[in-house]
Amino acid sequence: MWKLNGPDQCMTQEFSESGLCTLFERGAYDGILLGDRGYACRQYFMTPFPDPNPGPQTRYNAALARTRARIEMTFGQLKGRFQRLKSLRVASDRACDIIVACAVLHNIATIRKERTPVVEVQPDDDLQPVHLDQPSGRAARDRIVQHNFEY
Repeated sequence: MWKLNGPDQCMTQEFSESGLCTLFERGAYDGILLGDRGYACRQYFMTPFPDPNPGPQTRYNAALARTRARIEMTFGQLKGRFQRLKSLRVASDRACDIIVACAVLHNIATIRKERTPVVEVQPDDDLQPVHLDQPSGRAARDRIVQHNFEY
């Protein structure tokens, strides 16, 4: 079971031991996850540069921070609208069903222009960087920067 009640519930060890990590490691998903400095950078899990160089790395970190802030705001809106999401103590497959159902209901409420809870996003600047980044993760992050942030 996963306890889902904090902004960064699945830090490196917990994520590494999860079924989701195993599926990504096996290549079952074609995509990437976004994380903060509390996670190790992996080929499929992008994190900020700990000490970015000016230019492309700084732009990458800024884009990652904006994207993560939007995601956290959306999670906050879902938790504001559906209080039960603040503390789910269910199996991960059941949690996924509950979260998807809440997201669908949230989208319906948005289409109907129902009031959305106001959410303050907490910066995660106090997290210490994880220095267990995988070389394949750093290489994947460097490719993303090269293809998307070098002008």
